[in-house]
Amino acid sequence: MNGAISVVGIGADGWDGLPESSRRPLRAAEVLIGGPRQLDLLPAADCPGERIAWPSPLRPAVPGLLAAHAGRAIAVLASGDPSFHGIARTLAEAAGDPAPALDVHPHPSSVSYACARLGWPLEAVETLSLVARPLDALRAALHPGRRLLLLGEGPETPARVAALLREAGWGGTRIRVLEQLGGPAERLLDATAADWPHARTDALHVLALDCVRDPGTLRLGAAPGLPDEAYEHDGQLTKRYVRAATLAALAPAPGELLWDVGGGSGSIGIEWMRTHRDCRAIAVERAPERAARITRNAAALGVPALRVVTGPAPAALAGLPVPDAVFIGGGLTVPGLLDACWDALPAGGRLVANTVTLESEALLADRHRRHGGELVRLAVSAAVPVGGFTGWRTAMPVTQWSVTKGSPEA
Repeated sequence: MNGAISVVGIGADGWDGLPESSRRPLRAAEVLIGGPRQLDLLPAADCPGERIAWPSPLRPAVPGLLAAHAGRAIAVLASGDPSFHGIARTLAEAAGDPAPALDVHPHPSSVSYACARLGWPLEAVETLSLVARPLDALRAALHPGRRLLLLGEGPETPARVAALLREAGWGGTRIRVLEQLGGPAERLLDATAADWPHARTDALHVLALDCVRDPGTLRLGAAPGLPDEAYEHDGQLTKRYVRAATLAALAPAPGELLWDVGGGSGSIGIEWMRTHRDCRAIAVERAPERAARITRNAAALGVPALRVVTGPAPAALAGLPVPDAVFIGGGLTVPGLLDACWDALPAGGRLVANTVTLESEALLADRHRRHGGELVRLAVSAAVPVGGFTGWRTAMPVTQWSVTKGSPEA
């Protein structure tokens, strides 16, 4: 590809493991860019180009580095498959528009090697990268019998993962650390999280988890409507069955952004994000102690990337990115709040509002007449002891308005 930047994947087996199609651009390169470990794998006699190690932080430096060597033959080194959690995406995203053409030469990824060693079908395994990401994100992927492959960030990552699993009630999980896959120093470490003995491992590794939930650990499913006990709260919590109905009305899709206005304990934003790893949410909560509680709940339930804005709505909504959906769980009678949320939505955006008061219900009935959508009342009863018998106790009914902006009925 004329004018392209060559991106060459290389494994722990170094130069010897590269096919001729990958060696050719490395020989021809006037500039070789990569991590120090990767650059050291190239023989100087075969690859005489100028060698440049990536600076830190990497992403902001990419445009300037490429511009500084424009017109020269550039080859960028990557670990394994450059398009799998690798530098190819970073180059395309960070180099600006138009991005340079990339001539990618993939090598077997560490995940492919790991599945080959373990006998796991690649398509049945979930892969998570822990590189520059909060470790708490692992919590959302923990389900009994699930097989996970984790891309580690450094030599202490396996010990940190083991500690998180013990703390979260998954100490029986089997951890295998596969080091230097495909190279002469390949090694396998094997133990449970409860008994993990290694404070440090080789920096170049993949973790394989066979997930086992410890007895007594609360079961958290993949669908909305987690048990109320999963949350730290002060009573400001959308209860389980109403929460499940609310998420169904919000209808999250991958990549979409939710505003959770009047966040309370954060349950709606948290379960929105748990539906897919690419879902995003912003919780807006005026009380600082509740805002801090939302942050703790988000970390404990595996979505630490949930953003919390502390301040009163509608003022706190100013400047936030455009949402795909808005949930209003409180404060409907605050002047201007409902209008601000409606105005922020683009065509096709969804709004769902819940209330238990007659005053707010009147507001929702008025908006239903003006904009359409669906107005429902949700009532949940639970069986409780009544003397020596059992009877029904009904929670306060919740009135819910859900609407899509720009829909035919709106």
